[in-house]
Amino acid sequence: MITDTEIKITGFQILAKNMGDVEAERFIALIQREPFDYTKWRENIDEDLTIEQISSKAMKIRNSQQQVPVDS
Repeated sequence: MITDTEIKITGFQILAKNMGDVEAERFIALIQREPFDYTKWRENIDEDLTIEQISSKAMKIRNSQQQVPVDS
């Protein structure tokens, strides 16, 4: 089990990698600014999709992230 500090560091690194530093900071500020229940928010995402559709969507995202162009 990792520490809370490690979770925060890893979480910010993931946000920064995928959104950029500025947008990651904005995301954190938005989350801190308003009452936010992540569990309830997450329950509503993809609620109309089947398990197969959610899995397919996740695989497409994963595949697109693995195909990072290499600078030549």
